[in-house]
Amino acid sequence: METIVFQSDQIKQAAALLRQGELVAFPTETVYGLGADALLPESVKQVFAVKGRPSDNPLIVHVADFSMTKNFVESYHPLTEKIVKNFWPGPLTLIFSIKSGSLSPVVTGGLSTAAFRMPDNKKTLSLIEETGAPLVGPSANTSGKPSPTTAMHVYHDLKGKIAGILDDGATEIGVESTVLDLSGKIPTILRPGAVTKEKLEEVLGIEVPLDKHLVKESETPKAPGMKYKHYSPDTQVLMIRAGDWEEALEWAEANDKKVGLLATPRIADQYQSADRFVFEDDSIEAATRGLFGGLRALDEANRTDIIFAEVFPEDHLGLAYMNRLKKAAAQKYFTKK
Repeated sequence: METIVFQSDQIKQAAALLRQGELVAFPTETVYGLGADALLPESVKQVFAVKGRPSDNPLIVHVADFSMTKNFVESYHPLTEKIVKNFWPGPLTLIFSIKSGSLSPVVTGGLSTAAFRMPDNKKTLSLIEETGAPLVGPSANTSGKPSPTTAMHVYHDLKGKIAGILDDGATEIGVESTVLDLSGKIPTILRPGAVTKEKLEEVLGIEVPLDKHLVKESETPKAPGMKYKHYSPDTQVLMIRAGDWEEALEWAEANDKKVGLLATPRIADQYQSADRFVFEDDSIEAATRGLFGGLRALDEANRTDIIFAEVFPEDHLGLAYMNRLKKAAAQKYFTKK
């Protein structure tokens, strides 16, 4: 299969392929999604096949406006209107209880709930409108690997397996959306993202708990990205705490391991390495934006035995960064011997 890279003036062609049941990857402000018409179960099944993704993993349904959710949602949480007004379009996915039979179990993972998001990307909103149906859109990569933040990342993983990719350059945020469960009484974060716990609490005026449960391989997650290990390159990743860099690099040299550094300029400038991916600046925003791209670049260069990655405090956006990094590293930090 030829994989076409579509530009802004080719959205109609991309939508036509989606209506025909083909798969087209699309850009968002977070990562690139692998799109299929959410109302065509056979197309959705192809998403799982192409990604190599477990079919019990529910998919996020992407809509062009809030009204598109009304055909599916059984009832809305009382805070829904306030949340949508403040955070849509944007990097926030909302889980609702849905009407029986309104979405295929292939989309929901067999659950009585479904996840919805209105992405903050004009090209993709136009694509959904032109298709005339909501789109499922898990990250457009091989399952378990670092999520794609450019069209070329998608092309690398899925060339010849999907019909097309709508290109809109590099994504702005770099990690997947926050997932907020609104199917119960208390809004609960199932996956942290750029819409932080602090931002939600400020708008809603209530405490918003974070579900830190890590789903085992045998369990069905309520939202994507809840597995114990995820976003992982083939190369081993170790997290390095602020005071451990010198000892970690000495340990690597003593054990004849070639190290790839994934770090901010303040760290990378102190420790030289043949292979390194340096974030644009020292901010958590730059680190989050560069995390998946850095993991991919160091892994695909195939010149390192191990990737040493910088850690950040687990608050605000740092919570989302560390959530992904911990899973990429299978929860492993370098420990002093």
